[in-house]
Amino acid sequence: MDYAKLWFVLWAVLWTAYFALDGFDLGVGFSGWLAAGNDEERGKVFSSIGPFWDGNEVWLITAGGATFAAFPPVYAALFSWLYVPLLLLLLSLIARGVAVEFRGKASSPAWKTFWERTGAVSSLLAALLLGVAFGNIFRGLEIGPGGYAGTFIGLLNPYALLCGLLFCAFFFFHGQLWLSFKIEGPAAARAAGLAGAAWYPLAALLLGFAAYSWAATGLSGNFYARGYLLALPLLSGAALAAAKVLLARGLPVGAFLASGAAIVFFSLSGFAGIYPALLPSRLDPAFSLTVYDSASSPYTLRLMAWVVALALPVVIACQLWVHRLFKTPLQPGELKKSGMY
Repeated sequence: MDYAKLWFVLWAVLWTAYFALDGFDLGVGFSGWLAAGNDEERGKVFSSIGPFWDGNEVWLITAGGATFAAFPPVYAALFSWLYVPLLLLLLSLIARGVAVEFRGKASSPAWKTFWERTGAVSSLLAALLLGVAFGNIFRGLEIGPGGYAGTFIGLLNPYALLCGLLFCAFFFFHGQLWLSFKIEGPAAARAAGLAGAAWYPLAALLLGFAAYSWAATGLSGNFYARGYLLALPLLSGAALAAAKVLLARGLPVGAFLASGAAIVFFSLSGFAGIYPALLPSRLDPAFSLTVYDSASSPYTLRLMAWVVALALPVVIACQLWVHRLFKTPLQPGELKKSGMY
């Protein structure tokens, strides 16, 4: 078995799972206040993600750990070349988690307002930074014979910023769909309305990003060579259209699942486009960090594959159990006990 190729697939799947799962609570974090009309509804918004956000971040830790163990040069390069944006991402995720947990620890309006704003700013920054980071990876980094030859400002190029806006739009839509069935009352109706309105700019950004990717990056090469890969972006568009239809028919759970599928197929399209590179070079493909020149030893990859085969079902089962346990909106008494209200 080609374990290097297998681990590229696992690497892509782990990052994709993180985008789809943490995407909705990041979206709630920076846009949930739009659906909430008062303090009670804001408490419901925060409590709707309380049991889930830390479990969703397990996928980020797993994706980072998989990068470190399976592709050590890629891990080292990321934290050397992209140290500042990754540090900002880490700080924003820490601030988001603290905001969710601390918001309900005191009844002072000023205390609650501070943590609500902290959660909104940090969640938005995390979503934007994730999009910019992976936009640069999909576009290709300025990697030369001496390593990364670009600058931090160079990472803020139009393509990467467009990808950052697309991530924010995806997470906004995904988060509002989550609220539309995870909370009750007028706030849920407002969330459904916000999701419906957000669909149009999201669809426009997705189309614009696809056109930009095709014209200005090397992502199209694999799609020309392997036509069946075109199913991935087409499925992303179809899933996004299905989310709109399901929401219009009053089926918010189905719309949320379709939105998650759109994120999954979008992410997999990007990873399929850069294969076999993990960090493509814009300057010369010879300087790219690829699956084969960055992978750990076959023994290490094989051993880790067995670990994943045993551990991943447990992680999935735990998350399914949590979603089943909290499948209905929290009631007033439960909200008070949650510590986030």
